[in-house]
Amino acid sequence: MSAIKNPAETGGTPTIRVEIYNQTYNIRSDGDSEYVINLAEFVDRRMREISSGTLTVDSLKVAILAALHIADELHRLKRLHEQADTQLASRSAECAEMLDRVLKSRSAAEQPASGQSGISFS
Repeated sequence: MSAIKNPAETGGTPTIRVEIYNQTYNIRSDGDSEYVINLAEFVDRRMREISSGTLTVDSLKVAILAALHIADELHRLKRLHEQADTQLASRSAECAEMLDRVLKSRSAAEQPASGQSGISFS
């Protein structure tokens, strides 16, 4: 796969040429061309994995199946991320409560007993 940046032909937006499942696509992107190429390679690999495990030769069906697998992976990762965020928020709240208790007990211990001043005479 190669990146072709020709802003004149695309109205100022660079074009990146990629190959996915034996088809060449020209993708316009002002983003990082290496990132776009890596995405295309990922989709190509996924489509080839799907096609090797199925009897279909229809590239549209292979693309749909690959898209479903990628969508499933995305949603599983989102769910894991949300669970991690929830756990982190819960632990942060617990830590904040513990810190408040420690600071309150330290503050109470540092205050002089009632009726006594902080000065002592010998």
